[in-house]
Amino acid sequence: MSFGLSGSIESISERMYMRFHELIANAAYIGTPGKGILAADESTGTIGKRLSSINVENVEENRRALRELLFCTPGALQYISGVILFEETLYQKTADGKPFVDVLKEGGVLPGIKVDKGTVELAGTNGETTTQGHDDLGKRCAKYYEAGARFAKWRAVLKISPTEPSQLAINENANGLARYAIICQENGLVPIVEPEILVDGPHDIEKCAEVTERVLAACYKALNDHHVLLEGSLLKPNMVTPGSESAKVAPEVIAKYTVRSLQRTVPPAVPAIVFLSGGQSEEEATLNLNAMNKVKGKKPWALSFSFGRALQQSTLKAWAGKEENVGKARAAFLSRCKANSEATLGTYKGDAALGEGASESLHVKDYKY
Repeated sequence: MSFGLSGSIESISERMYMRFHELIANAAYIGTPGKGILAADESTGTIGKRLSSINVENVEENRRALRELLFCTPGALQYISGVILFEETLYQKTADGKPFVDVLKEGGVLPGIKVDKGTVELAGTNGETTTQGHDDLGKRCAKYYEAGARFAKWRAVLKISPTEPSQLAINENANGLARYAIICQENGLVPIVEPEILVDGPHDIEKCAEVTERVLAACYKALNDHHVLLEGSLLKPNMVTPGSESAKVAPEVIAKYTVRSLQRTVPPAVPAIVFLSGGQSEEEATLNLNAMNKVKGKKPWALSFSFGRALQQSTLKAWAGKEENVGKARAAFLSRCKANSEATLGTYKGDAALGEGASESLHVKDYKY
């Protein structure tokens, strides 16, 4: 790995060692059992959709107020190891003028940053996509590290159909994720590798497992080819579930298939796997994560969460953009954080207070950030 450093071989080696040590320590910390990631990295357009659902205008002050509500919930940060931020949020402050980065760090939480620039259609495919944002990624990562970020996220998107994902799309997205990952590590950021396989479709859980294994195998081949330090990286995969147009199955079934797919593909050097919720309801996502952590057998990585909608839906509904509802909204958020903390330990009893929206499906077909 080259960090573009000048100086003696000894000083370069020392600096590389320090950088490796930091990456490994931060990745392990994010994967601490009992903690997980809040994904608050919605783009301006995406958070606008969330705000419009509660009749709140999509302006910077309202976006900032929602993030402050989450980050400053008393007691919540003990259950969170990292928060993924959108670039705007990385530089925002509380109403009292305290940078969000400082709020998180003082709460024992590592700030992270979304660094991809969205998906574009992949030529030569039937509407499949690849993710853009590599061109100036090194410069942006250096800037974000300077601003306090210590990890990053990049989302690749694949879909299941009778002919998809194509091998071209699998390979292109795997290589894109690997390029992103090594650039992040060269600039001090732990990369979260996110190859999301959309839940859209009528396929069964067996098909999802087969595709998940093909995609993850390709990702780890590419990460190895690009000399990514696995101990200083994290994986953010989909859970293995039936398609959105198929009958649901029990959490124990999802847990069995998901853990088996990971055992077959993810090296033990990876410290933690932080699942995306993929449009599941808040309670579904928690129950499925809990079931995975109760599965017997070899699980050399921590199994945790990196939830966005599945940590915020009931909070958003309770808040409704009104100052007088902040206390109620924070109670809903704290309840979900605590429930998911327990799920990382396999001790969730399904007894969290369910706020409005906690059991409603959050699936959006062909979901885009």
